[in-house]
Amino acid sequence: MSRRPLRWIAAVFVAGLALLGAVVGVEMHAPALPPSTEAVPADPTLLARGAELARAGNCMACHTERGGAPYAGGRRISTPFGDLFAGNLTPDAETGLGAWSQQAFQRALHEGRSRDGRLLYPAFPYAHFTRLTDDDVAALWAHLRSLAPVRQPNTPHALRFPYGTQPALAVWRVLFFEPGRFRPDATQSAEWNRGAYLVNGVAHCAACHGTRNAWGATTEAFGGERLPDGRWFAPSLLDPRQAGVQDWPVERVAALLKNGSAPGASVAGPMAEVVFHGTQHLPEADVNAMAGYLKSLPVQGRKPPAFKRADGSLLEAGGRLYRQHCADCHGEQGEGRQGMYPPLAGNRVVTMDDPTNALQAIVGGGFAPSTPGHPHPYGMPPFRTLLQDAEIAAVASFLRQSWGHQANPVNPLDVQRVR
Repeated sequence: MSRRPLRWIAAVFVAGLALLGAVVGVEMHAPALPPSTEAVPADPTLLARGAELARAGNCMACHTERGGAPYAGGRRISTPFGDLFAGNLTPDAETGLGAWSQQAFQRALHEGRSRDGRLLYPAFPYAHFTRLTDDDVAALWAHLRSLAPVRQPNTPHALRFPYGTQPALAVWRVLFFEPGRFRPDATQSAEWNRGAYLVNGVAHCAACHGTRNAWGATTEAFGGERLPDGRWFAPSLLDPRQAGVQDWPVERVAALLKNGSAPGASVAGPMAEVVFHGTQHLPEADVNAMAGYLKSLPVQGRKPPAFKRADGSLLEAGGRLYRQHCADCHGEQGEGRQGMYPPLAGNRVVTMDDPTNALQAIVGGGFAPSTPGHPHPYGMPPFRTLLQDAEIAAVASFLRQSWGHQANPVNPLDVQRVR
């Protein structure tokens, strides 16, 4: 009698494995779609809409190798599982999307499958694009088909085993991906729903700002996360101590998205790319809708870590370095200069629990995007070669514990990590 429960457990376990295997098998098999014979759409309204969507999704930034032809692919995307290389989106018949039909393109965005039926890696953010309407997918496809074809073979991915296998990807999808269109919230305004559609769909903001688990799946849409290469931190859009804008006027949020600069704030790093290639080109109504939605996100702040006062000698050394290298632009009291250099006193980048972005700005410099609303932004030079790791740690610690700030000090190992 004592063995019977064990047999039942074993039977349930085996049945569960069989069911998982069957589901994974179904997930892995999809028919290849025939080559396209469709003419390139010529409707200027459709093409203009597709161009706006491509900008909202910042497609060119990922699908353009540094110094390469726009949309021709080849850019390396580093992940904890290995390196991925973005594909060629130009309509070249052999190496790009020239043989793709609208149906194949729609399946890729909505279901994460290539034209030949293979599963696509979620670095291509189909978990967000699945929300797009069929009309918007058609517009985006028309825009990409209208580009000049570039013959550039795609670089094979370099993922560690087993992450580079289709069965492993199928298991991931069974656990973490569910196709589905955007569903408007009837209790909210049309503008709010427009913002939610853009932010959660084509703009895929949570792809960077979402908190991820060990398998790379988003667990909290806007909870903040270090980017896969570890060099920048995408701050939480829920926490006002990080990048939450719940207490900002909507006009200030819109200005940051449109211009890359707003009173007391500016963007740098990957977000500067988003503004430069993307949001600055969007219609004002779309930017305002996105700003309103971001402002409406719930406040979910995390408890800050216990405060540790830095050693007095460290703060003294950091203060000397600040006065020598920083005060001329940012002011003796970190007040900055209106329209030129952002204030450091009260600056959230300086005081975030994760110091990655502040250190990155010191090491690599800070450069806001050039936009019509801010055509000549001032940049901050890099101190990578001028200051040693210990010196950068000292000045960063000084910034994090001056002018009323109570952020923990950093050490040279923190600096080394972002170099």
